[in-house]
Amino acid sequence: MNDPHPSQPLRGIRVLDLSAVLSGPMCTALLADQGAEVLKVEPPGGDLSRRIGPAKGDMSAMFIAANRGKRSIVLDLKRADHLQVLRDLARRADVLVENFRPGAMARLGLDHGTLSDCNPRLVYASITGFGQSGPYADGRVYDAVIQAVSGFSASHPSQVSGEPMLLATTVCDKLTALTAAQAICAALLARERSGRGGKLELAMLDAALAFQWPDAMYNHVFVSDPPPASPEFGVQQRPYRTRNGHVAVMTPQPDEFAALCRGLGRPDLASDARFAQIDARRRNMAELLTLLDGLIADQDTDALVARLRAEGVPIGRVNGRAEVLDDAQVRHNQAVQQLEHGALGTVRLARAAARFIGAEAPPLRPAPQLGEHGREILAELGLAPARIEALLGPA
Repeated sequence: MNDPHPSQPLRGIRVLDLSAVLSGPMCTALLADQGAEVLKVEPPGGDLSRRIGPAKGDMSAMFIAANRGKRSIVLDLKRADHLQVLRDLARRADVLVENFRPGAMARLGLDHGTLSDCNPRLVYASITGFGQSGPYADGRVYDAVIQAVSGFSASHPSQVSGEPMLLATTVCDKLTALTAAQAICAALLARERSGRGGKLELAMLDAALAFQWPDAMYNHVFVSDPPPASPEFGVQQRPYRTRNGHVAVMTPQPDEFAALCRGLGRPDLASDARFAQIDARRRNMAELLTLLDGLIADQDTDALVARLRAEGVPIGRVNGRAEVLDDAQVRHNQAVQQLEHGALGTVRLARAAARFIGAEAPPLRPAPQLGEHGREILAELGLAPARIEALLGPA
C-alpha cells in the first residue's frame, strides 16, 4: 500500500490491530492519525463496537470514531488457514496490538515468543483489564469495573448523596489507549536503537491508577511520617448555576481568586481571612460556595464569562453536547471536522489533537466496512486469486 501520509511521523509503520471495542482500537486510531498503516483484524461477527451507539448498518458512531483510517480484514482464528494468514501478516508488521484475555494469544500460537521468532523487529503490545496474572486476571473486564477498582468511582462522588459515581464515559478505556499509543511509540524508538522489537504489557487498572495518582490519590503519596491529609482534591468542585446556564471556575492562584471576587463585585472577599489563602478556602469551601452561588445565580452566562475572562479568571461556559460543536474556540481550532463517509453520508469526528508543525496534517479517513479490504490485503501477501477465494469465499 502506498504511504498515505509521507510527511507524518509514523509513515511507513505497519500496525496489525487485533483489538476490539475501545482501548486497543482507539490506541491504533491515534497511530493511524500520525501516519501509520493500520490493518484491523475482525472476527466473522465484527468488532462489538460496531453495535454500540447510533448506527447505519454495521457502522456505529463509536466504531467510526475509534477505527478511522484503518483497513479491515475478517479472519476466523478457529480456522488453521486463517491463523496462517495472521502469522503471515505479523511477519510484515512493525506493531501488533491485542486486548484478548490473558493466555488467549498463546493458545492460538500467536504469543510474542512465537511471533518474534519470525519477526524479531515486531513491537507486541498486549492490553488487559487487570494484568496478565493475579487474583482478578481471568475475569471479564469493562470500563466501569476498572473505574470501581481503581478508585475512579470513589474520586467522583455525587454532589447530593456523597455516594461513589461512575463517569458516563469510558474514561479508563480511553486513558489506557493514550498510554498504549505513547508506549508503542517509545518501543519503536527503542527498536531504532537496538534493532529489535519487544513486548509491552499494559493493564487498564495500572493506567487508571497512574492517571489518578497526582491529584485524586495525593493523600496516599507520603509513607514515612506523612503530613496531615488535605481535603480530597476537587471533591467540592462543581459548576455554578447562572440565570440561563452554568459556568465552571477554578482559581487556585491568589490573583485569580482576587479577580473572581472583583469581577463579581465583592473585592473584599479576597482579603477575608476565611478565603484569603487556598488552604483557608479549602477549609471553608462550603461557606464560599454558598456565597458564590448567590453572586452568580442572577448573571447571564455569556456576559459573565466575558467579564470574568477579561479580569483574568479561568472560566468556561458549560456547553451541552450539541453546543460544543458551535463553541467559538472549538470552531477556531477546527477540532471537529466533517468527513464524507461513502454510503453513510457525512459524519463528524474530532480531528487528531496533536499538530506536527511543518508536517502536512493528514485528512480524516473513513472507518472500514467489515472485511472491506480483505481481498486487497491477501493480494498484497502474494496469494493467488483462487487461494484468496478459498480463504474468504464468495464476495
